[in-house]
Amino acid sequence: MKIALRSPTAAGSPAPECVRDHCLRLLECGDLETKLAPPVDAEGRPLPDSPSGPAVWIDRPARDPGLCMRSGSDRLPRPGLLHDPERRIQCLARFAHHELQAVELFAWALLRWPELPPPLRRGLLSALVDEQRHCQLYLDRLEAHGGRFDTGDHSDYFWRQAPAIAASPAGPRAFLAAIGLTLEQANLDFTLTYRDGFAEAGDSESAAVCQTVHDDEVAHVALAALWLGRLAEAERQREAGAGESPERTRLRDERSDLENYLEAVPFPLGPARAKGRRFEVGPRRRAGLSEAMIQHVRRARSNPERGLAAAEVEGARGADPEIQSKPAQPIGGKSSA
Repeated sequence: MKIALRSPTAAGSPAPECVRDHCLRLLECGDLETKLAPPVDAEGRPLPDSPSGPAVWIDRPARDPGLCMRSGSDRLPRPGLLHDPERRIQCLARFAHHELQAVELFAWALLRWPELPPPLRRGLLSALVDEQRHCQLYLDRLEAHGGRFDTGDHSDYFWRQAPAIAASPAGPRAFLAAIGLTLEQANLDFTLTYRDGFAEAGDSESAAVCQTVHDDEVAHVALAALWLGRLAEAERQREAGAGESPERTRLRDERSDLENYLEAVPFPLGPARAKGRRFEVGPRRRAGLSEAMIQHVRRARSNPERGLAAAEVEGARGADPEIQSKPAQPIGGKSSA
């Protein structure tokens, strides 16, 4: 696949006429307003998706000085410390930046793989719009606390995964495994943990934002799981048509969502990074993940332990599907599981 290499450029490019233009503008302009602009035309109609032309590889997004990223980050305040307004500001700024990176990475994927099936491209664009909305929700809460986002010291953790995703032979399957089934799966836990922390601190508005983000993340994880399976199946069919042995085809046809994930997820990401300290079973089930996948992630301890996928999957098959996580304590007492 031919790839056009591009470097970030200054703002001032023409208004986008299609999804491709919108994604390029989002990544090549450094201001927050452009990055959070919806993919619509001047009349508010959705932009057409015309992914003609070569795939585009953008190493890093353009960022204005106040949005600059750096390696490493301070430890996120524990939920029990959110009675301190400064700790709440730290969390809200960090969460807003996570969402901003997700916006950029969904745009990056739409440019990197223009040949993706149209329904998947629509799903990725819809997720991008969700992430824009999430970012703005966190920014609104940050402003309400008197905090600032233009500090110029944001962590580049999500973007540090992009080279490994781009270099993976799994292609777009690596993106779905890394973003949807690792980082977003982990956020199924973090959003509820911090929702409860904000609520206990008396900040019901921020707690409600965490719940909104959580609900959308369930759909994002479901999208990734669905399309990882479909793309893996398409790959199996291509290999079978290219003369793959019947036995190898049979083994590949029997693969589960867990096996597809372990095959595609790029190092250093993996199942140990697909969860928080408080593991939530219910949202994962609602996202359609198998019991083998859920219990494997729950039991994972470190990325180096990934080793051979076959050995890991055998361990997952031995997991007890009846193990339940500690139920969350949502606002109003309604269980999330």
